[in-house]
Amino acid sequence: MISLNENLNFNDAKLEVTENHVHIEFLKPVEILSSAILNGGFTNASNIVNMKVRQNKNSDSHKTFPSPEITIKEYIESKKWRGKSVGMMTAANMKSFRSSRAVKDSVIVQSFITMGVSNARRAGDTADWKSLNSNNLKPGTINIILGTNARLSKSAMVEALMIITEAKACIMQDFNILSPVSKKIATGTGTDSCVVFTGTGQKIDYCGKHVLMGEMVANVVLKSLKESLSEIVSWGKTQWI
Repeated sequence: MISLNENLNFNDAKLEVTENHVHIEFLKPVEILSSAILNGGFTNASNIVNMKVRQNKNSDSHKTFPSPEITIKEYIESKKWRGKSVGMMTAANMKSFRSSRAVKDSVIVQSFITMGVSNARRAGDTADWKSLNSNNLKPGTINIILGTNARLSKSAMVEALMIITEAKACIMQDFNILSPVSKKIATGTGTDSCVVFTGTGQKIDYCGKHVLMGEMVANVVLKSLKESLSEIVSWGKTQWI
């Protein structure tokens, strides 16, 4: 049983990790940029949710399931979390959760990740589905939440997403995780999602690889992904969800 409940000492936030979700709740709405299923894109929200769902099996192929957006909305409603929520889903084991923090002067950067790699893919692999829209959820998602108390510009938030993605690709390379499609080193999984939230502190306009903010973002993501994937690899391939 996973049980983690603590107050984060920035952005008036509270973190809860259970076997069914990662939940970050804010006292006041914060600015968020994400690729999340629920309320993705640029928005302001009071909650970030990474929800655990069961892995779809081959025997489920004939069944009809609610859309991922409806599923996560219903879960959030059942928890009575107040305010707008940004929501992601994953079939990965919540025991894969890791968090890492970097602090420089008054600026805090922290990552919160869950991951699985059985759904590893390399950018450019042949798509599993030929329709332009699909609600199919495969196992093995890498979900990354990155937060700071600094006030990132919108372009810096986009840069942070780029740095996070590159860091993820680095870890896949370091662990030689291969795509089953191309047999080449994977750059992520087929269902990854990423969330960046920003605070109201020091204004920061840049988050690329030449600046300290970019270094901090990359390092906390690299550290948490490395710790999580090291544990996953120790479980054996049959448990790489």
